[in-house]
Amino acid sequence: MKKIISLFVLAMALSCSSAKVNESADNSDPTPYMNTITAKELQTHLYVVAADGMEGRETGSAGQKRAGVYLINQYEKNNISFPKGATSFYQKVPAAFLNAKRNQNLSDSENIWAFIEGSEKPNEILVISAHYDHVGVKNGNVYNGADDDGSGTVALLEIAEAFQKAKKDGHGPKRSILFLHVTGEEHGLLGSSYYSENPLFPMENTITDINIDMIGRRDAAHADTNNYVYVIGADRLSSDLDNITAIANKKYVQMDLDYKYNDPADPNHFYERSDHYNFAKYGVPSVFLFNGVHADYHQKTDTPDKIEYEALTKRAQLAFTIAWELVNRENRPVVDKK
Repeated sequence: MKKIISLFVLAMALSCSSAKVNESADNSDPTPYMNTITAKELQTHLYVVAADGMEGRETGSAGQKRAGVYLINQYEKNNISFPKGATSFYQKVPAAFLNAKRNQNLSDSENIWAFIEGSEKPNEILVISAHYDHVGVKNGNVYNGADDDGSGTVALLEIAEAFQKAKKDGHGPKRSILFLHVTGEEHGLLGSSYYSENPLFPMENTITDINIDMIGRRDAAHADTNNYVYVIGADRLSSDLDNITAIANKKYVQMDLDYKYNDPADPNHFYERSDHYNFAKYGVPSVFLFNGVHADYHQKTDTPDKIEYEALTKRAQLAFTIAWELVNRENRPVVDKK
């Protein structure tokens, strides 16, 4: 009798244990993890990524490669690995590809990727992207690219760290997240083009790209406030993505969402000018977060001391909360537009 009772107790314990493993985590509140994205940490990262020693991060340059090593070191520090199916943090982008359309004598370069696997739908992938290249050194002057796109680059580091902390606490994302630092943006969206033509994960499994390019400053149209961000492209392919973006902002961040540059008739064509476009053209819903251009855009004066870290923090938090909703909601965004 004792043996029978013991077996029954063991069976019940295993059953309860299995139920706990299979029970879906309650990921309804991202606030504790959103708040781990701080101005202090963003500033610390940016003063490294946009330092003079990175020599303006020209595509394929030694300075860009040093910046890439720093990014990888941060992911390793936070126990975030490269994706399944990859052999390292690098997706090599050969010079032959970079110079195919216009020979600019670019050297071999690399996209850098990191990955957090989803707990329930691991084969559905959210991409969060930012380009980590800039324009290098001109006439002996380092073009640091603190806003363009050091700001987006360090935002990815903080967003990844926040998701990893959530995972450690039992609130890991239900879908997988690919953090993608792309090269060659300044020469024609080349790194993202290479990824879209050679994706590690099928494009049909990629639910959305959140692209972050310049989120640390303000433009002349918002001279009196930095509590805004331009939202571009969210509604081009998916009403769901557009709604998720607006709801995440209203619920958690409360910035003014400016849709000026989302107009298809916008003469600046910003929708076609950053890396999300190489996902959107394959039918992947995409949203581009942007602060607009300013007097230091593509100038040697785009330095980390001019970044408005409070605004950078809120915009990074917005990207995080949009991502949180996308990876944890029941259904992926429906593509209902062309």
